[in-house]
Amino acid sequence: MDERFRPEGVFERLANLPHVLWLDSARQGDTLGRYSFLMADPIEVIQAGPLQMEAALARLSELEKSFRLDNVAELPPFQGGAAGYFSYDLNRAFEKVPETRFNEFHLPLLSFGIYDWVAAWDHVQGKGWLFSTGFPEVDLEKRQSRAKAKADEVLGMFDCEAPRLEPAKPGRVIPANDLASCYACPEFPDVMSNFPKDDYLEAVRKSVEYIHSGDIFQVNLAQRLILEAKTSSPLLYLKLREKNPAPFAGYYDFGAGQIVSASPERFISVRDRTIESRPIKGTRRRSGRPELDMFWADELIRSKKDRAENVMIVDLLRNDLSRICRPESVEVTSLCGLETYQTVQHLVSIIVGELEDGVGVREILESIFPGGSITGAPKIRAMEIISELEPTARGPYCGSLGYIGFDGSIDWNILIRTVIASAGWWQFPVGGGIVADSDPLREYEETWHKALGLLHAVLDE
Repeated sequence: MDERFRPEGVFERLANLPHVLWLDSARQGDTLGRYSFLMADPIEVIQAGPLQMEAALARLSELEKSFRLDNVAELPPFQGGAAGYFSYDLNRAFEKVPETRFNEFHLPLLSFGIYDWVAAWDHVQGKGWLFSTGFPEVDLEKRQSRAKAKADEVLGMFDCEAPRLEPAKPGRVIPANDLASCYACPEFPDVMSNFPKDDYLEAVRKSVEYIHSGDIFQVNLAQRLILEAKTSSPLLYLKLREKNPAPFAGYYDFGAGQIVSASPERFISVRDRTIESRPIKGTRRRSGRPELDMFWADELIRSKKDRAENVMIVDLLRNDLSRICRPESVEVTSLCGLETYQTVQHLVSIIVGELEDGVGVREILESIFPGGSITGAPKIRAMEIISELEPTARGPYCGSLGYIGFDGSIDWNILIRTVIASAGWWQFPVGGGIVADSDPLREYEETWHKALGLLHAVLDE
């Protein structure tokens, strides 16, 4: 591949453009991690807090009609469209879930750009493309002229020398004293948590009590780790993808902050009206020693607790998908398969279904967002308990980053293993599923195992 068109180099050249977004398969493979997409400078930005939410969701739904364009066959599946994130806290747009006690950052509940051009890579073929649609022009001749002019402009930027990636100056900085619920972490002096260790252990015990009382079968509980930003967000992302590559990684500058993600988990994809979800439940750390990793992998596969946790979420997602899919089309094609990543290994299942006619983005969100793997089951009661036990708002964490193509295709991750840079801080919550026989100390330790890849990057180890 032409050196000027390598994804990392293109990102370095375009990282300072407004609303730059890199959907990056940093861990590449024949199926997962085959494609990457990079875009910037959208023709329209859709952002919303609670008061603008209805209008923003309506606008996203309109895009399916106003900017319809079929893909060029046998090329990368995203060739232009809307891309960005949905915050976990968007759940309150669809269900009556209480707010958390603190929300210092007040980040958008959703932020999407409408991108008329996209650079795309097929890592299996080792090829790259630049797609330019010519939108928002609708007249064919004008659209073709705009598409060519934009493609020439973008290719010209590929030839420029990469600018120095200086730390972004946040529009506002939150003083440390104004952060809610911050406690020092003895293992990492620069890092603070929104839970002291004993309080997290107590929150796990309370979750188990809710399970034994019949409120829920499982709940996902997270602690937010936070430290002062030390470098530019683009440099942090390049470091993270090197240390902890993942198939659903990504970087997004949404104006008020940046998302820096090494997510291993797909929430959903939609291709030709087939919807797929890949929930992760069940985790063991990796040691770098093959024999020990094999032992832990075997322990994970044999673990009744982890398998039960995964199966519960599979059942929840089957139920969620059945609301928007054709009768009897929802099926589990893989149950509790082992997937291995840089610092952890997981159990992953796959559920697929055929969407009913007329189901679009709004209907999908209302039926299945946020993902069951990061809430628990039953979903609504689990989200109520999360709001009660977690001191601070999750924000983009456990939401989704991805795209809605002009052709109607969708691919969204789950924003775990993710740093959110905003107001002079890096926050990166980490959590896990609590079930009836969860041991509080072990659950606490699992959150730190999941944090290791992020910690190596943010602490530059």
